[in-house]
Amino acid sequence: MKLGIMQPYFLPYIGYFQLINAVDKYVIYDNIEYTKKGWINRNRILMNGKDFLISLPLKKDSDYKTVGERELSSDYHPKKMLDQIRSSYAKAPYFKEVALLLESILFHDETNLFNYIFHSVKAINNYAGIHTELVVSSTVNIDHQLKSEEKVMAICKALDAGSYYNPIGGVELYSKERFQSSGIDLKFLKSDTIEYKQFKHDFVPWLSMIDVLMFNSREEVSILLNKYTLQ
Repeated sequence: MKLGIMQPYFLPYIGYFQLINAVDKYVIYDNIEYTKKGWINRNRILMNGKDFLISLPLKKDSDYKTVGERELSSDYHPKKMLDQIRSSYAKAPYFKEVALLLESILFHDETNLFNYIFHSVKAINNYAGIHTELVVSSTVNIDHQLKSEEKVMAICKALDAGSYYNPIGGVELYSKERFQSSGIDLKFLKSDTIEYKQFKHDFVPWLSMIDVLMFNSREEVSILLNKYTLQ
């Protein structure tokens, strides 16, 4: 069984979904500490030919709370965000279909940050034809005080994974030899260069998956999801 494990991210880039699509089960962490400067509650879209940051405002709370303990702010207005995205992509070829997807994501009746993001990942998977089983990390029977490589290996063993897939950025973090000694084949996924037409502007890479969906048919998205190499 092929396994992937990642943090939750709001409307992440295509590489996130390539990893989900490449494995049989995909664990999303809910019981990890929220990081302010990360991408958990924000991402980039295209606006006037340039990248533009969108973010989910959160209630003020302890910096030590996990993602699963954080809540969306009462100041969050999904209609405002939807209107921003609509104004940016109104002339995109697949705007109508993706606008409906966005409505189902942004207006989801949930204030918990993790649950809100988890729902969005499931919705995009469904739209893109990704059928990988999603697992919430806190439901896995391991010692959740473990850190980094030890925690990943414990999750792999608990779920009986024969292979663990990680983004290429983890090459310096994980040892293939150590995983192999535990009977786990460690693979690193590297996205190929992905480029498609974004109106008449110069291409802006690695934006939110929403950008990919706006400019590509479902058939084209299926092809892009498999544009990667394993190392």
